[in-house]
Amino acid sequence: MTFSLTEEQAADGLAVARRTLELLRGVPEFGDRYAQAAAPSTLAELAALPPLAKDDLNTALAHLEPAAEHGATWLFQSGGSTGAPKVGYAPTGFYMAKVFEHWRPLERDDVFVNAWGAGRMWGAHFLAAGLADLSGCRVIALGSVTAEEYPQWLGFLADRKVTAIGGTPSVLRLWFAHARAAGIELPSLRKVLWLGEAWQPQLEEDLAAVAPKARRHGMFGSTETWVVGSNSPDCPADTFHPFPHQLVHVGDGGLLDFTSLDPAMLNPVLRYRTGDAGELGPCPCGRPGPAMRVLGRRDNVVQVRGLGLHVDELLARVEREPDVSRAQVLVTERGGRAQSVDVLVLGALPPGRAEALRRELLAGTFTLSTAFVHDPEQVRVRVVDALVSNERTGKTAGFVVREEA
Repeated sequence: MTFSLTEEQAADGLAVARRTLELLRGVPEFGDRYAQAAAPSTLAELAALPPLAKDDLNTALAHLEPAAEHGATWLFQSGGSTGAPKVGYAPTGFYMAKVFEHWRPLERDDVFVNAWGAGRMWGAHFLAAGLADLSGCRVIALGSVTAEEYPQWLGFLADRKVTAIGGTPSVLRLWFAHARAAGIELPSLRKVLWLGEAWQPQLEEDLAAVAPKARRHGMFGSTETWVVGSNSPDCPADTFHPFPHQLVHVGDGGLLDFTSLDPAMLNPVLRYRTGDAGELGPCPCGRPGPAMRVLGRRDNVVQVRGLGLHVDELLARVEREPDVSRAQVLVTERGGRAQSVDVLVLGALPPGRAEALRRELLAGTFTLSTAFVHDPEQVRVRVVDALVSNERTGKTAGFVVREEA
């Protein structure tokens, strides 16, 4: 099984794919890329089209500059950037009306805490707000808080008898770990919504202590595709049910690509690869139709505090330094959360250059400057005698993640 929809289910939506192909044909930088491509009228013809990577999509968006037919056109930062923000486009509502037709984790009597960070061109906070609006529930738009604020806010949430909370798993772990440490319980909490990174199994232990009635409800997507699918508490955490306006395809090497069948989609999403690998098959929840199991990233993007750090771009910047032969990114985690990022340098740097380079990387790398805004000292540049290697194979990866006790 390589497609999430049958020929019959996809037939009408392929008109959107044909329109997207015509838009991409008009991008000068693509040259003859799509010149010989047939306008897809079948899934096989769609699968024969060249896949889009992130850089391709950004090239297309820079030329097309899409605008919403109704409401405002929102621009959001595209995950995985280490330089100036790359953008994804969405109309007011963020396509959540179509999601709400098939997935309704929130109900009118819920009190929902939106704990995704707001601002800084992040999309998830506003997307979740759109879902809450459709649900008609009460919303506490909390966003990010500092470490010293957790006890007070947790007490506030307990008093308000919150029934639902949403955020990236890294952020949710902070909330529940602080609640557990402070002895604060949230007995009314029944639903935990998540999006932006893989679910962290360590959350289950904290939830059992803080909110034993809470169950997870996940979304999968990106700033380019928007929400592709969702899961329920009865689904495995890595398995999602694609929506009918999102066509999922398993391509070469198990890489997933996504094609939007939504006529309102502003991003030209046509066989777009997020870098994730996966497979399609039945879900243990018993719901009919193929589900998408996400097997993990297959590109050099590592999650740092809920944001994608594009390791190749960062290393290319450091290795342009004179006398630097190679560099490596070392992410140190504790309990699944990034505590620090070290850029290890093999070679030499003039006196004072390591600190100057550290400041440059912080200022010029969107993910680092945002994720470590409160503790920038945890980003370091260090000259070393040897990079971290796999003792068994002798291989030296571009990035290493270490768990700290």
